[in-house]
Amino acid sequence: MSLRQLFLYQEGLSPLSTSLRLANFVASNALPLKIQYKPTFTANIQLAVISLAKFKVIFLLIFLLASLSGCDMQTQTTPTPPQQTKKPAPQQPAVPHYNSQLERIKATKILTVLTRYDPTTYYESSEGLSGLEYDLVRLFAQHLNVETKFIIPTTFAEILQKTQASKADFAAAGLTITKERQQQFLFTPPYHEITEQVIYRTGTKRPKRPKDLVNGILEIVKDTSHAETLLLLQQKNPQLQWLTNELLDTDELLYLVNERLIDYTIADSNQITLIRRFYPKLNVAFNISSPRQLAWAFKKSNDLSVYNEAKAFFAKIKKNKTLEQLLERHYGHTRNIKYVGHCTFHLHLQSRLPQYQELFTAAATKFNLDWRLLAAISYQESHWNEHAVSPTWVKGLMMLTKATADQLGIKNRIDPKESIFGGARYFKQRLKKIPARIPEPDRTWFALASYNVGFGHLEDARIITQKLGKNPDKWIDVKQSLPLLSKKEWFSKAKHGYARGAEPVIYVGNIRSYLDLLTWYTSNKEQEEASAMPLLLKSRNSPKLN
Repeated sequence: MSLRQLFLYQEGLSPLSTSLRLANFVASNALPLKIQYKPTFTANIQLAVISLAKFKVIFLLIFLLASLSGCDMQTQTTPTPPQQTKKPAPQQPAVPHYNSQLERIKATKILTVLTRYDPTTYYESSEGLSGLEYDLVRLFAQHLNVETKFIIPTTFAEILQKTQASKADFAAAGLTITKERQQQFLFTPPYHEITEQVIYRTGTKRPKRPKDLVNGILEIVKDTSHAETLLLLQQKNPQLQWLTNELLDTDELLYLVNERLIDYTIADSNQITLIRRFYPKLNVAFNISSPRQLAWAFKKSNDLSVYNEAKAFFAKIKKNKTLEQLLERHYGHTRNIKYVGHCTFHLHLQSRLPQYQELFTAAATKFNLDWRLLAAISYQESHWNEHAVSPTWVKGLMMLTKATADQLGIKNRIDPKESIFGGARYFKQRLKKIPARIPEPDRTWFALASYNVGFGHLEDARIITQKLGKNPDKWIDVKQSLPLLSKKEWFSKAKHGYARGAEPVIYVGNIRSYLDLLTWYTSNKEQEEASAMPLLLKSRNSPKLN
């Protein structure tokens, strides 16, 4: 094979491969070679005659051929170091795709809900977060096996705006179902019924009908259902006018009525039921609407997965009485004490409590209790009257029986210190007898019932509760069984026989209400008043006349 033939044969191959083949060809010829480079060769350079005298000339020839082919000679003897390649930029994780809203919630394990601060919806109590909406949402999250994330907008109007903008999965904020809202939102089956009421302060002239409201200042929260109600009434009462406030909530407007800074506001019946305990001079003038229903609000969408799940959830808790128990838990203890009782309590806060508060605090410290709980028990028992005596001859601030006093080593039941410390010790004994597995606050409610009716009767009621298929460790279930102890078909089978079982239910409810009032009354009152002033001044500039 000639050198030219070898070149032609290697066309299309790499220069390095061609050079190596040429080297092999030259090495295989013992005689010196005369290479004639013809003009027809691709590189168009003149051929040179190379005499190969020594073996090392072979390498010189290889170098020349590699150069003609555009190849770097070093590539034949030294490996080219690997080039430093740039690391690719980290890719952004792909946004997960979910087939439905419900699938996303279950995948992320987060249920996001809009609500608002209010005694009827969501608030922080001495036992932690509470409120009817909080409890309902928490149960729904458990139903889905996910966690909850609450969003609290600054104003009421934002709740509906953010719901429409899909900033949360739905709104659970004590929302009334109205015709106007139904055009924008889907509502679950209702969970509570309320009536909108006009509120005024006792001691001022009571308005009896809508047209009477023109004689004073009526102020409501902006974008609430109350505004829709007033617009309908205005059609029949053209002179009716009101202020709308986007900065304050209904409970804050109720405070303004109590302080005579405005004359009237509108509140839902469940709101005034709870808040009136703190402001007993607030009163209902008249109902301004027919009964209305509260429900969760969902944005209208083609994806109904969570909405349908919520509908199923409410059907479930209505059927198994869980909803009924929740309503009783949040509103049941507010029905017993009427207006006169609340007013008297507020008077006694000023006139009687101060002389005993130090003793309540000392006894609570000794027995590791909340002094306000001891004070609430004492008020239920004696209205903080150290000389109180009942028809059954129980005496003193804590109204101890003679047998209980003897058991506790109390010599003088009328003595405030002996009575308070004895009562604290007795309650602590009741508390220790309640099974430790029962969580607070139910454990305290059981102990209070035992303090009133006796531990044996309480156990009978818990056994009845279990027989009825309910939970004997939940106060909201046991409180329904206690009254059965006065019915023959039940007490005849009970170990400890007959008891006036309705009394401990009222007893516990009253103490819970007094405890709420004491907690509110003693929670940094001076700081609350100081911080309230700028808010009130701000509110005076904010309302807009409708």
